[in-house]
Amino acid sequence: MRPHQGVGAGTFLLRTECTGGSCVARGAPPDVALRLLAINDLHGYLEPPSASTGGAAWLAAHVRALEAEAEHHLFVSAGDLVGGSPFLSARFHDEPTIEAANLMGLDVAAVGNHEFDEGPEELLRLVEGGCHPVDGCQDGTPFEGAEFEVLAANVQTTAGMALLPSVAVRVFGGLPVGVIGMTLEGTPWTTVASQVEDLVFEDEVATVNALVPGLQAMGVETIVVVVHQGGVQGGGANECSNFSGAIRGIASMVDDGVDAVISGHTHATYNCVISGKAVTSAGSAGRWLSTLDFTLGGASRDATLLEARNRAVDHGLDPDPAVAALVARYRALVDDEQDLVVGTLAEALTRRTDDADQSTLGLAIADSQLYATQASSGAQIAFMNRAGMRADLPAGPITYGQAFEAQPFGNALITLTLTGQQLQDLLDDQFAFGNFTVLQPSASLRYRIQPVAPGSSFVRVVPGSVTVLGLPLDLAAEYRVTANRYIADGGDGHSTFTLGTERVEGGNDVDAFVDYLSASESPFPAPALDRITFQ
Repeated sequence: MRPHQGVGAGTFLLRTECTGGSCVARGAPPDVALRLLAINDLHGYLEPPSASTGGAAWLAAHVRALEAEAEHHLFVSAGDLVGGSPFLSARFHDEPTIEAANLMGLDVAAVGNHEFDEGPEELLRLVEGGCHPVDGCQDGTPFEGAEFEVLAANVQTTAGMALLPSVAVRVFGGLPVGVIGMTLEGTPWTTVASQVEDLVFEDEVATVNALVPGLQAMGVETIVVVVHQGGVQGGGANECSNFSGAIRGIASMVDDGVDAVISGHTHATYNCVISGKAVTSAGSAGRWLSTLDFTLGGASRDATLLEARNRAVDHGLDPDPAVAALVARYRALVDDEQDLVVGTLAEALTRRTDDADQSTLGLAIADSQLYATQASSGAQIAFMNRAGMRADLPAGPITYGQAFEAQPFGNALITLTLTGQQLQDLLDDQFAFGNFTVLQPSASLRYRIQPVAPGSSFVRVVPGSVTVLGLPLDLAAEYRVTANRYIADGGDGHSTFTLGTERVEGGNDVDAFVDYLSASESPFPAPALDRITFQ
């Protein structure tokens, strides 16, 4: 790992003019109009996620059009620019997305939790450039890295060194604007734990509040926080109805010197004002673009928000030709592999859940992971996490690209040993303290749930209802359990997995699913939603 060695602080002499080594006072610069454009959670969606919205070439066209309306503009990303990407980008370790962002003119990007999916060394490679250490430059051309600044203000190595810069400062019409970029403090619980074990993720509010005074001492009075953390609301894209989530507390507690908070992570759209600060999020997958128009005071150096708006990235504009050409070039390289048919579904496999939180896609993936590991690792049970599923699969022929998009993280499968008591604890913890984070079980595991009391919305596992391979769970016995590396390392709060012993790695999740579809009855029937039942 090559951590960042220093941010490179400077000094701004905004009311002086220096000539020949001497400085004389001058008048304040005039007011400046600034347009801030923002995206979040692009997740490598270079091609449109729907027929009428998104796509990198159309996103670039909207950025160009909106920038053309403003003399001064700044384009930022609030994390998860890459990671969990469709096959077109993921096949090349997300290099195409970095290159597309360069062509779009992205200025500054904060890291998100998914920037760490392949570890900090790979993140630094995407920033600095160079061929992949294992796969090389797969498209046959050099990879130059990011031409935009990548910030990680609250990320330190365990040796106390900054991984990446904390702050970017840009000057518009003589007036500086500071951008503080960071990910959520909870990144270790939202990515594969082993990939970030040498890093420390610090509190978002404390990080911002420690940096603001230094920026102000440099003469920076317009400060934007770009953070990969968010919230949810019940209204339209430009509403803030019943707003909740971690970003609400962050925005209210950061220093009043902050003028705007650009957020993400929840894949939601909202347009709020919290404690006098504009707070926005632009959904996900490049379907929305936030714009915030400010007047920067030449005398006061304070920012006044004129308008904040989330705009749909529709296909009403002609796609940007340079970005379209980039996407087409990579598309031509993957067509044969991506379009290979790997199975046929009798009916759709979807992420839609029943009242017990199980889905046909989740159960099918769990079954595929058990199929992949029972002979080689002695697996008896497998689990899939809901957050690891990113796309539904329609009825009919299924291609490799579609199977990949359904679970795009490329996680290794881990088989480990849990005692019966630990397995019971794992199931109970899904519902502890009102939680409902249900793991999707393979067909070999079944149990019942019930309200903790009549009329209660809290539920629990019915005592004595758990069966494994048709037999009652034996709390004193040992069971071999398979899960993807993310949850095997305790992701999504399933810490009981970390107590497992005799860990064996075997294959990856996508290959397991593809092999299972190929080997199964065709057309493949959707599994019944009967493994977790209400009593």
